[in-house]
Amino acid sequence: MKIVVVGLGYVGLSNAVLLAQHNEVIGVDISPERVDALNARKSTIIDAELSEYLAERDLNLSASTDLKASVQGADYVIVSTPTNYDEKTNFFDTSSVEAVIAQVIESEPTACIVVKSTIPVGFMEDVRERLKTNAVIFSPEFLREGKALYDNLYPSRIIVGEKSERAAIFANLLAEGALKSDVELLFTGSREAEAIKLFSNTYLAMRVAFFNELDSYALAGDMNSREVIEGVSLDPRIGNHYNNPSFGYGGYCLPKDTKQLLANYEAVPQNMIRAIVDANSTRKDFLADVIVKTQPKTVGIYRLVMKDGSDNCRQSSVQGIMKRIKAKGIEVIVYEPALLRDTYFNSKVVADLNEFKRKADVIVANRMTDELVDFHHKVFTRDLFNEH
Repeated sequence: MKIVVVGLGYVGLSNAVLLAQHNEVIGVDISPERVDALNARKSTIIDAELSEYLAERDLNLSASTDLKASVQGADYVIVSTPTNYDEKTNFFDTSSVEAVIAQVIESEPTACIVVKSTIPVGFMEDVRERLKTNAVIFSPEFLREGKALYDNLYPSRIIVGEKSERAAIFANLLAEGALKSDVELLFTGSREAEAIKLFSNTYLAMRVAFFNELDSYALAGDMNSREVIEGVSLDPRIGNHYNNPSFGYGGYCLPKDTKQLLANYEAVPQNMIRAIVDANSTRKDFLADVIVKTQPKTVGIYRLVMKDGSDNCRQSSVQGIMKRIKAKGIEVIVYEPALLRDTYFNSKVVADLNEFKRKADVIVANRMTDELVDFHHKVFTRDLFNEH
């Protein structure tokens, strides 16, 4: 099979590597830097498995900035371009996805186009009607940043939003590249597949928000939050996972997917979906107030990335804390090795960790690390289960 993957971020790059084990794959991106890196077998994102596979595995994989030339003779074209949430329209910005679909239809009309980007419910039906095509299907992606290839090698499930031969072939191509045997395959309608992605991420956001609000209650009442969480989590129906408090759910997917699902509920009664969206802001308001009440002169933000093992700062929860503290007129400094600049939103970026730790009166860290142990008395974190 010849497969073209358009968009070489987390989703696109991991799918390209997975499929290049057994197929001819061309990765396409508008960034010459990403294309050059892939042709040099280097990962542009922090992901251990991706780096290993690119460096050591025999992959039939190349990259290009030329979409028109790349899709010639392609059997499948995977679209994994960004769909950022537009706060003004209350909808995902799907313009990049639609532009790619239109170009592929014109250049290689026989190719099956598989959208991997997250989209609103009803998008597939709408784009098929507007572009007068039946060449497009949707397959939701379930991966963690920093573990993108791992989650494709060991998928929880593979879902395609169509019940057809081409959908079955595509699902089996993904399963063929996986290391996990007997992967669950599910074929659904297009709207159902779109809903599965949004509801899955909103459920995860709900679980994060639940334990965060439990932690807020314990913190406000001078209770041992860890003991409460451990006792709650011993119930097998609840489980001892995904329960470590944080500054809020963040990253590229959860904040925007919860908002998009809420927008899709416009004509449907709901209470919980709105609460999940609002809970994230409430948590950041509460924790920022706790920090401000200690009356620090300088607050240090330790790492802007969403989580350990990731290089992505997009929508990380600590940035919400940072903005609220700055709004109170308190000086904020930042330590972020992935940030190659002197300032970040008018806050000084301190490159030297020891200098950063000395200057900050309070060090705000979403997750505790060994780097902060020597200044643990300065650290404000709600990380209860990482032992350091």
